[in-house]
Amino acid sequence: MNRPHFFRFGSLVAAAMLIAGCAAGPSMSNTNAIQTLEYYPFQVKGYQNSYPHRTIMVLMPTDARGAVASGDAPQGDNPVGGIAFGENGADEHALYSEPIGPIVQAAIVRSASEAGLVSSTSSSSDYKAGTTVPTNYVLAATITKCWVKKRRGAAQPGPLWQTQAEFALDVRIFKPPFSVPFWSGSSSKTYFDPPVGSFALGSEDEAGIYDDPGQVLSVALTQAVAGIFQRPDLRELMTEDNARAH
Repeated sequence: MNRPHFFRFGSLVAAAMLIAGCAAGPSMSNTNAIQTLEYYPFQVKGYQNSYPHRTIMVLMPTDARGAVASGDAPQGDNPVGGIAFGENGADEHALYSEPIGPIVQAAIVRSASEAGLVSSTSSSSDYKAGTTVPTNYVLAATITKCWVKKRRGAAQPGPLWQTQAEFALDVRIFKPPFSVPFWSGSSSKTYFDPPVGSFALGSEDEAGIYDDPGQVLSVALTQAVAGIFQRPDLRELMTEDNARAH
């Protein structure tokens, strides 16, 4: 196996960074050894400022991905986060990531703020029923999937490179001090680069948008996190709860 690649999880960046990192024809030769996973603010539209102006505390998400398909062992504290193949389609590169709890927590906070909520964080991962906290809601999240794979296209003519990223999490929202969740659900996203069927030009004209697997995984993360607050049932529930409070 060649020298492993690594994910380095960065801070939140402006949406313009999404465009700056694009390229028409990525290859493994220009794939950076250090990847960045980040949340793209305002990439997902339609739910901004649609929630009541209430407070929510986001707990530290729990990483519950478990074993991964590649069979690669973690390197120190860095778990395996994906896999990439070389130019010949055979050389395999493990993609590692730092613990993703803090970056996912920051992503949820940002998405909640976009929705119109006043969000804060806690270093704790556990919701303690019966405890009084200075917030209307407490959100607990469990990361169940975070994986990316980059490989050459299966046939030519067709995309030169194909990348598939998956991100999923389970969410419970509590209303202190009650122990039963106020709302619970899951949100997941599988994102392909090049996007499947997006260009309608024929497979020979499709090319990947992003240079690096970390960018593709960032899109999946962004869309999955935003998917929490895109849920009409959650928005209606919080709106009704806000009306009762007043």
